[in-house]
Amino acid sequence: MPPAPVAVIDALNSLLEAEVNSILRFMGAGYPHMNRATAELRRPLEQMLERRERRMDTLVGLIESLGGVPNTAPPGVDPEEQYLAFLSLKFLLPRLVHGKRLILERYENALRALRAQKDVDPEVLAAVEAMTQDHREGIALLEKVKP
Repeated sequence: MPPAPVAVIDALNSLLEAEVNSILRFMGAGYPHMNRATAELRRPLEQMLERRERRMDTLVGLIESLGGVPNTAPPGVDPEEQYLAFLSLKFLLPRLVHGKRLILERYENALRALRAQKDVDPEVLAAVEAMTQDHREGIALLEKVKP
């Protein structure tokens, strides 16, 4: 890919930051929620975690291919989030949906900004559009399941 404007790399890094800091990071196999989840809920959550990893890999690849440096710094400890590992899925699920909606909003904003840029690589736009749709599907899935 040809060199991209800094605004494109910044938009992609912003999306990467949103993924890295997503509340989904609390839903990994090592967290008690996954062990207590019903099969009906565990499977969608595991799929969402896998999709999150793919999105982060895609964003890192796009940023590097455009000549940028991905910001993959792990999130700091947020005192307000420390208690999440101890809450029930019934409480956590609405927070997860809310978090997904916030990330979806960031993706939609990034798409608008990318479309406004001149000479944005169609591959970048297609990837961000696909990831945006992935978040829409994740929200729909979460809204269907019951803890």
